[in-house]
Amino acid sequence: MLRSVKCCRWLLCGATLLAAGCKHSRTASKSEFSLLPPPHQLASPIIMESNPSAINLASAVEPVEAAPTNVDNLVQIAIARNPRLAKATFAIDAAQGKYIQAGLYPNPELAIEWDEIGDRTGPGGILIAPRLSQTIVTGRKLSLSQAVAATEVNQANLALLNERYAVISSVRSSFYELRMLQERVKVLTELVQLANEAVQNGKKLLENKQIARLDLVQLEFELERFRANAEAAEQEVPASRVKLAATIGDPRLVVNQVDGDFETPPVYDPDKVLETVLATHPEVRTARVGLEQAQAALRRAQAQPIPDLSFYAGYVRQGQNKSNDFSVGVSAAVPLWNRNQGNIRTAIAELNMAVQEVNRVENALAEQVATIFRVYSGAVRRAELLRTMVLPKAREAADLSAKAFQAGQFTYLQVLVANRAVAEAKLEYVTALTEAWKAAAELSGLLLEENWPARPPKPEPK
Repeated sequence: MLRSVKCCRWLLCGATLLAAGCKHSRTASKSEFSLLPPPHQLASPIIMESNPSAINLASAVEPVEAAPTNVDNLVQIAIARNPRLAKATFAIDAAQGKYIQAGLYPNPELAIEWDEIGDRTGPGGILIAPRLSQTIVTGRKLSLSQAVAATEVNQANLALLNERYAVISSVRSSFYELRMLQERVKVLTELVQLANEAVQNGKKLLENKQIARLDLVQLEFELERFRANAEAAEQEVPASRVKLAATIGDPRLVVNQVDGDFETPPVYDPDKVLETVLATHPEVRTARVGLEQAQAALRRAQAQPIPDLSFYAGYVRQGQNKSNDFSVGVSAAVPLWNRNQGNIRTAIAELNMAVQEVNRVENALAEQVATIFRVYSGAVRRAELLRTMVLPKAREAADLSAKAFQAGQFTYLQVLVANRAVAEAKLEYVTALTEAWKAAAELSGLLLEENWPARPPKPEPK
């Protein structure tokens, strides 16, 4: 009975020491937060409400009216609401957690041992309680592990930056797709009105026997063809609005008619664009951080063979001679066969791969810039020629055709063909501008532009 009471006392003592050790561990964990990168280098995490059912439930049912109709305001809505950015922000939080965990010290171990129970010379056996052991990490392994984890935090921040400007680029591209459809509907509507007037005039001319029935049928055919194109373009507008809302990050967002400057795309210099992209783009910076990560991982692998020390100490109660003793000791692994050779070789190979990855990313971005710039420069030049050369000539031909018709020199069909050429030139002009804006949107994303750069003066109205 006495031995049972003493045993309970030792167990209670061991539990008290274990609780004290846990408290010390928690205190040490808090002190590790000072090792995190400065707050201005890390994105603030998004705090969700504690009640999941209360998270903006109304917005999940009722559509939200989008008051702004210009691209810059819609971009700001996307930055605030897009789930891609929220997900990337949580990835930063996860990387910070890995950084903290990588620097935490191993917990102490508490053990209670009772040997030789029932021995004839000492039925009480040998009680070792408590026995405490602690591993001492050597070779700066914890700080080296944190150096690897710190690069993951940097990569997560760069991933958020990349997502941010990818979202901005996508919103701008979808915006100008919708803007193009609006302009196309406007031009086709004008063309339908023109064709309808031609049909009405053709009927009068047919009554006066100034044109043949075949001429009127051709006019009616043109009217129906233009009307079909106009109605098809109108049917594309609602889906384009939904696409823009989804790109912003809220498919229930109501997008009305969009507006803003459409005829003056921003001006970019190809050499400056390429130089800026290769210096600042998140993919290049991520690849360079990956190189730093590979270097840190190699240093960590090289430090692994350095043996950690394990110290232990305990109280020993000898049942044979009724003595109270103490035990202490230290142990360490002997790196005889396993010196982490395989992991070191892997780390060296991954370091070489990281060097090549930087070059690969730079080449891929240079190719991407060249491809986008080819579309951009061609569209800008085509739009300029249509505005300054083709459209004025088409209008002049239409005016001359109208005067020749009034003088009895042209048929009405020739006048219609001239007017149709003006409308088709306008459609080509709208298409060229849309291609220029969409390419500019991609370039702005690569350049990490929050707002459009300065644009040239707006050209004279068409």
